[in-house]
Amino acid sequence: MVDIDKAVIARLTRNGETFEILVDCDKALELKEGKIVELDDVLATTDIFKDVKKDEKPTQDALMQSFGTLDEKEIALEIIKKGEIQLTAEHKNKLRDEKKKRIIELLHRNAIDPKTGLPHPLQRIEMVMDEARVKVDEFKSPEAQVKDVAKKLMELLPLRFEVREVAIKLPANVAGKSYPTLKKYGKLLKDEWQNDGSLVAVLEIPAGLQPELEDDLNKLSQGDVEIKILNKR
Repeated sequence: MVDIDKAVIARLTRNGETFEILVDCDKALELKEGKIVELDDVLATTDIFKDVKKDEKPTQDALMQSFGTLDEKEIALEIIKKGEIQLTAEHKNKLRDEKKKRIIELLHRNAIDPKTGLPHPLQRIEMVMDEARVKVDEFKSPEAQVKDVAKKLMELLPLRFEVREVAIKLPANVAGKSYPTLKKYGKLLKDEWQNDGSLVAVLEIPAGLQPELEDDLNKLSQGDVEIKILNKR
């Protein structure tokens, strides 16, 4: 069991009733995310509360009506999986840092500097986010936040989201080995084998990934690769 003094509250409201338990923040979140965690390593106590702070407990009728059981561990598992888990300040900061890093990666991959057509370096994006005092929401996914973050950065950092279709021609000696690299960077729209064994492929990629794609293909083919932008949108 978890030390009660270090536990946080997990809460679920059902049928107008509130049910609370005391849990380890990190372990409870792991369990909620579907990771394999022993319930005994999550719970500080098996007691089910109506209000932890007031030490009030729900009636058995309320438990039966809401969960269909009086088994405290089954109820606790339901509360963790479907309820809200109170986050510690440390965990909030950790989540914000992780999501900030992911937002920076998404901007680097999907947006370019309109003046150069190239992605901004990761360090540059992070510096401008700090300068603009962008607040990352620890409860929202990075994907749901990236467009709003981009709007806040545009006064300081020119950005344009762009998807490209690029045609790639690779020689016969590396064509077969190129598929993992091509699929790593984008969506393969077309692939045609030529009479000489070379491969012509059309790939849809986030614009910011083109330099990395070119580097990898140049290394694979020792510079014997042709890349042409067919379309931008």
